Amino acid sequence: MEQFTFPVEAGHILLFARSVGDPNPIYHDEEQAGKSEVGGIIAPPTFVQAASQYDPDYHLRPRIGEPWFGSGRTPSGVSEPASGGGRLHAEQHFEYFRPLRPGDVLTVTSTPGKTWEKTGRRGGKLVFEEHVTEYRDAAGELVVRARGVGVRPEKPVEQEAN
Repeated sequence: MEQFTFPVEAGHILLFARSVGDPNPIYHDEEQAGKSEVGGIIAPPTFVQAASQYDPDYHLRPRIGEPWFGSGRTPSGVSEPASGGGRLHAEQHFEYFRPLRPGDVLTVTSTPGKTWEKTGRRGGKLVFEEHVTEYRDAAGELVVRARGVGVRPEKPVEQEAN
């Protein structure tokens, strides 16, 4: 089980909303947000994904003196990230128990979930792995539960000879 804290800050909410192209004033304008149904600034629905920047073990974070996978094909000579091993992102689900607001400090806990297998359309074995992340406030109340599913081919498909 991994655990770290994630401070929810108004400036971070604003920048996240801008980065996803969402101009809704409830993400940045205190006056407009205060008049809305939510009663103040809140974070956009997928904002908890930004918590990875606070995770000390986040595998895509550059570290001084270590090769970095980065965002290009091979920006530093590393051909693939240290973790992931050919795993593809398959699904993401978010369950909200209340809106995230500036000033929240969340404790983030990640645990492995279910694992299952399927046969791919071309005959290879696919392994699906669920990962569950919970975000709790200072009172220990569950605020958000995120469930991600990754898939990796375990048995390569045999190539037919032409």
